Amino acid sequence: MARKTTQRRKAPARPAASAERRAGNDDAVIDAALKLAETQGWRRTSFADIADEAGLGIAELYRRFRSKGAILEAFVRRIDLATLEGAETGRDESSPRDRLFDLFMRRFDALQPHKGAVAALARDLPLHPLAALCTGARLCRSMAWMASVAGLPGGGPLGLLRAKALAAIYLYTMRVWLRDESEDHAKTMAALDQALSRAEMFANSIPRPGKRAAA
Repeated sequence: MARKTTQRRKAPARPAASAERRAGNDDAVIDAALKLAETQGWRRTSFADIADEAGLGIAELYRRFRSKGAILEAFVRRIDLATLEGAETGRDESSPRDRLFDLFMRRFDALQPHKGAVAALARDLPLHPLAALCTGARLCRSMAWMASVAGLPGGGPLGLLRAKALAAIYLYTMRVWLRDESEDHAKTMAALDQALSRAEMFANSIPRPGKRAAA
């Protein structure tokens, strides 16, 4: 009696892209979008343009990012990680103001390679309220993280107000940074120091609940 021969079924192919490869492709998309923003402007850059520049199909790009705004949010997150990496956590002897100064300058250092793209975004985003709103909300979350790392209490209405105040300081200083061509960023640091000093003076002028009750 002849023996039956059974053929072994091939195991299903594993996905070719690993987590590292996916992260690398995401960075390629972000870099492609920034390059196009710098060369042709953010308004003129389409989803298809970004796909072509990144070497991806439209479907693959859509699978990773659902909109141009999502690409910008991923860029902000990448800057967040570069800013927070190696930063002090508020346990040293420096003041929260000094730690905020260091974090802001870390952020500008992380943005330096993309200065041309940031300048293009600064010109184009105000003309697109929805994109500016989404980026602004993401920026406030970034500022909340920076406040926490600097040792400032967060949460609640006061924490939200503090994040918005830091976002205003950041955007004010960014205008100076975009025009600052010096190697040591002296103008940027001077503007940031002035803005933080004003914010500190304003915060100290607000009556505390305990003082108000005593009065």
